[in-house]
Amino acid sequence: MSTRWQDSSAPRGDDYDARWKSLFDAGQNVHGEADLIESIMRESGRTSVLDAGCGTGRVAIELAARGFSVTGVDADADMLAAARAKAPELHWIEADLADLTSAGVERVNLIVLAGNVMIFLQPGTEVRVLTELAGRLTPGGLLVAGFSIRPDRLSLQQYDHAAQEAGLLPVTRWASWDRKPFKDGDYVVSVHRLRRSPR
Repeated sequence: MSTRWQDSSAPRGDDYDARWKSLFDAGQNVHGEADLIESIMRESGRTSVLDAGCGTGRVAIELAARGFSVTGVDADADMLAAARAKAPELHWIEADLADLTSAGVERVNLIVLAGNVMIFLQPGTEVRVLTELAGRLTPGGLLVAGFSIRPDRLSLQQYDHAAQEAGLLPVTRWASWDRKPFKDGDYVVSVHRLRRSPR
C-alpha cells in the first residue's frame, strides 16, 4: 500500500540518520521516545515492544540496549537496511502496517509509533492500521503514538476516532515525549490501551 512517506522526498537510510547524529553531537537528547517508553514499561512490568514504522531503528535499538524484547517493522526497505546494518541481531520485518497479521508479527505488550508515522499513512487507512496494530497487542497492551498536528494532515479528532474504532481506549496525552502537559499545541503523544473485551 502506498503511503505519504513513500511519496515524500524525505532523506532515507544513512542520510536520515545523519540528522540524528548531528543533534546528538550537539549535545541534544535523541532518545526522548525511548526514555518515555522505558518509563512506561518499567512502571507496568511490560517487557516486549513493537516499534511500528521503525525507520532506521533509532528507537528500537535504544530500547533493546535497555533490556527490552524489541521488534521493528517498516515498509521502507532502504530504512530497514540501515537498521539491520546497525543491529543485525534484532528482529526487523519489512511489512505494511495495514497488513501485520500476514507478516507474522507477534503480539507484544506495547507498540510505539514515533517519528510522525501516523501522518505519513495514506489518508483513509488510519482505522485499518490502528486495527492491525491493536491486533498485535496482548490483553491490556498499550499503544503510544507521537505526531505533529498539521492543518493538512491527520487531526487529533480523527486520530481519536480511529483509535476508538480499533478498540483502543484513551489513557493519557502529552505535548511531548518528556510528558509536558498537552494544551492544544502542534505536537501530541497519545497513550491508548487495548480494550480487554470486545464491545
